[in-house]
Order: sequence, then C-alpha cells, then structure tokens
Amino acid sequence: MTAAPTLDAGTVRRLPKAVLHDHLDGGLRPATLVELAEAAGHPLPHTDPAGLGAWYVEAASSGDLVRYIATFEHTLAVMQTREGLLRIAEEYVLDLAADGVVYAEVRYAPELHLRAGLTLAEVVETVQEGLAAGMARAAEAGTPVRVGTLLCAMRMTFLSREVAALTVAFRDAGVVGFDIAGAEDGFPPSDHLAAFDHLHRENMPVTIHAGEAFGVPSIWEAVQLCGAQRIGHGVRITDDIAGTKPGPLASWVRDHRIALEICPTSNVQTGAAASIAEHPITLLLDLGFRVTLNTDNRLVSGTSMTREMSLLVNEAGWTLDHLRTVTVNALKSAFIPFPERNALISDVVLPGYAAAGFSGAPTA
Repeated sequence: MTAAPTLDAGTVRRLPKAVLHDHLDGGLRPATLVELAEAAGHPLPHTDPAGLGAWYVEAASSGDLVRYIATFEHTLAVMQTREGLLRIAEEYVLDLAADGVVYAEVRYAPELHLRAGLTLAEVVETVQEGLAAGMARAAEAGTPVRVGTLLCAMRMTFLSREVAALTVAFRDAGVVGFDIAGAEDGFPPSDHLAAFDHLHRENMPVTIHAGEAFGVPSIWEAVQLCGAQRIGHGVRITDDIAGTKPGPLASWVRDHRIALEICPTSNVQTGAAASIAEHPITLLLDLGFRVTLNTDNRLVSGTSMTREMSLLVNEAGWTLDHLRTVTVNALKSAFIPFPERNALISDVVLPGYAAAGFSGAPTA
C-alpha cells in the first residue's frame, strides 16, 4: 500500500462506497421504529429515539450471536404491513445515499414479514417498490445509489426452496441473489441443498452466512457443497491460516476470489473478533483475499460505512489505499452485470478516490 493523505471524517464521508452485506431489518431509523411501534401498539425498551439507538448497541454487544439476533424482535414487529415496509425500504436507500454509498445490496428474509397477511411475493413486491422510490429520490437529490436485493432464507426453517424460487422469479425486478441467514451453529448450509441446486440451475448468484459463529466446516460447506460465490462474514477463515500461510480451504477461497463480506463492528459485538484494532480484516487484505467492508446492521451496530471506514483508519492504521481496495473489491464481486460493475468502478469510484488523493495502482 502506498502513502495516503490524512483521512479526516469529512473526507471519508465524501468517498464513494459500496456495501454488500447489510440487513434491511437491522437498519431502521430509531425515530421511524418508535413511530411505527407506537402505531402498531408494540412496546419498545425505549420510546426516545436516541435512547433506543443506544439500547440496540448495548444489547447487541453481548458477544453472543443468538442474543444479537434476538434484538430484531422489535424491528420485525413494525415490518409486517405494506405501509411499514414501503417507508422502511425508502428510508433505507436515502440513508445509504447520505452516507456516500453508490452501490448496495440489501438483504432480508421475506418469511419474517407474513404476520399481518402479506404473502411472500407481496413482501418482495412491496420492498422493491420502496427501494425504487428511495433510488428515485436519491437521484433527484444528486446522490444516486444503485441498490440490489438479496432474498434470505432462514436456516432454522424449511422455506429455502420456496425463497430460492422467489429469488429467480424476481430476478428482473431488482433481486440479484440469494442468502441463508440466522443462527449458524447447528444449522449447516448443506441442510438447504435443494435450494442451492435450484439456484445453480437457474444461474442465480449465491452468498451464504458462514464463518461467523462457526468455523472452517461452515465455510467449507458453503463453498464446496453449496457453491457460494461470496461468504457472509467469513472471518473464521483465519482458523485455516497458520501465521501468514493459508491452508487448503483458505487458499481455495483466496485463489478463486470468493469475496469475504466482513463486518468489523458486528464481528466485535458477536465475539467473532476481539476489537477493531485486532480484527483480522487487515491480515486477510494483506494476504490477498478479496475482502469487502460492510455494516451488517446499521441500527443494531450503531454504524454506517463512514463509521466502519473511520474506525479502521483510526484504530487499525488503514489508509486511503485500503479503503479504495475494499470498495473496488465489493464492486468486482457485486451480483450485477459485468458492464454495470465496470462502469461504477471506472466512472464513479476511481474518480472519487483520485479526487481524495489516491495514488496507488489497481488491485486484483
């Protein structure tokens, strides 16, 4: 990495950003959650938006992935109606645009939004409508952002085949890929081989949550049995690295450019990493893995892409070169057509980093 200018918060905020791993139900505005919960009669731990935001960060910082996931009870409670989903999806996009994000993939599980009578297809149609409204408003404001959708199946239930079919059905309406999510330990991705077989037959991209709460076996199944092109989190790939020497699986992931969707703050909260300074994201980047930087859940982690980047600059010594590399990596591994990826890199990201003082060479 070459020397880079000093990175203050304003410079980082202005940088063009790309995020591949961000959950819709983990990214609500606290004020919106308070308002929608009151209308729905759902009790919250706090009715003050600032207090609620602080509660989320504290509750999610237990070092336990299961408890982290449990905090979603409140956001899901207000995401059961068409009106709620439309508003949340539109605001989601506007918040990304305000953070300098130019490309994002949002993920959510349609099966978690059926309590008020919506069907799986109606949930997807509604979210896509809200995302489109947000993209239109962002473009009008001069801060365009392209958002693709990943549909998640919950690894603890048995709807993955149906969600896979839904993913294919909406591929021309903004859905760009498939994921499985939920508690990792005890629920291997190979439980959902029928879904993955269908997706592969239909040439649909796949990412899989793996290597967060469980280690190398989970990543191996995701890659070698289920054919994942990206790994959600994947931080436990370090279990297959001795010093700076990757083992067989880690080498396969690196050499085949299988992107790691790493979420530093979230990893610290769930105990997958000790701290930002000690997070293995820098080691993995230095070893040539296709590392991408992500937020995971902006409300739950009290974060943004600007904050994630700034933390790595201030606590792990990252430079503009590091930030540019993970941004380009994300776009190279995005689940959109190659010409669109290239255009975002050449027309948006590279000029944006050049304006900030980037002087390095392209990365692989």
